[in-house]
Amino acid sequence: MKQIVFIVNPNSGIFSKDNIHEVIGAHLDKNRFEYQVKYTEGPGHATELSKEWAGKGADVVVAVGGDGSVNEVARGLVFSTTSLGIIPAGSGNGLAHHLKIPLIRKKAIEVINIGNTKQIDTACMNEHLFVSIAGIGFDGKVARKFSQEGFRGFVAYLKVVTELYPGYKPKKYEIELNGQKIVTKALFVAFANSDQFGFQTSIAPNAKIDDGLIDVAIVKKPQLIEIPFLAGLLFWRKIDKSNHIQIFKTDDVLVKTKKNRWANLDGEPIKAGKELRVKVNPNSLNVIIP
Repeated sequence: MKQIVFIVNPNSGIFSKDNIHEVIGAHLDKNRFEYQVKYTEGPGHATELSKEWAGKGADVVVAVGGDGSVNEVARGLVFSTTSLGIIPAGSGNGLAHHLKIPLIRKKAIEVINIGNTKQIDTACMNEHLFVSIAGIGFDGKVARKFSQEGFRGFVAYLKVVTELYPGYKPKKYEIELNGQKIVTKALFVAFANSDQFGFQTSIAPNAKIDDGLIDVAIVKKPQLIEIPFLAGLLFWRKIDKSNHIQIFKTDDVLVKTKKNRWANLDGEPIKAGKELRVKVNPNSLNVIIP
């Protein structure tokens, strides 16, 4: 019988996790799995738990939460033989959307019951691991402000964006990749391992999570009048057609700025240094997919 551990972030997203233990008990195949449910108590706890259970030889560790929770669990599982399962329960759920994991909990558990496993890439921004998306600039500032809000979900995220956007000035970045140097001002620079930017938007529609590469998206600041059209391109997966964005594929990129800036790491804010090196870890994480 396989050993599976569910790590639940009770504070992620907008939906209650109060009944998650009952949902798991009702729908998990208990002929295949011996299971435990653990609840996180603060930032970093999910990484401690996942690393502990991977060390104990657990076959599967499931993140019940959003992209930040998935990131924390993945940090404890990367380069191990333990597989990551996902029950999406966050705001953006970007990685779940990319992997086509159902948002309905019962169906997500059915995916775990079947147990199809795929090796995917992860990446590191300096010493910080990410699975789906990272970035520096405006999206980092938004992630910081969003983390301080009392509400989650798309409406709360949009509120933060509209508050910060008018006064945000593009910053200067020096970007080295594929043997070339790019010096430019940008709204933000994104590093896409998956094609998802959260909330079913795509900043890099051609990004693949198993190709050994990341898509580096350099985004210029558009005028306010252009935003509705560009927002549509994000949802329609056609943002790469805009002249406000340049996308490069690489496995290693160095970004330099004059000041320390906020960065976004799978939706969570971190204070970044003046130099960011982003490198791919090919085939470094086992994930259960449909």
